[in-house]
Amino acid sequence: MESKTELSKEIEELLSSGDVAIKQAQSYLISQGKVIDLSDWVTIKEYCNRFNIKNIETVINWINRGIVPAENVKVIEEFNNTRLIKSIPYNLKAVKAG
Repeated sequence: MESKTELSKEIEELLSSGDVAIKQAQSYLISQGKVIDLSDWVTIKEYCNRFNIKNIETVINWINRGIVPAENVKVIEEFNNTRLIKSIPYNLKAVKAG
């Protein structure tokens, strides 16, 4: 069997550290009485990555204009007021038509 390349080792380490960070965040939120499924709720930057949006200002604008409903945005004060957005596609065609 071939030995792993340096790049694949680095990727595995990054994924592992990401898993640890997610578990720590979940533990903290649960300890504070907040239950948030972090696969459904993502940072604005991660939302942009998942839905191929070029800049975060676009999504921030959607939030400010109400395109993203208020119930689909959470602010986690304990993490420097990080905003999480529900990871679903928002129907912008309906907004543009209205």
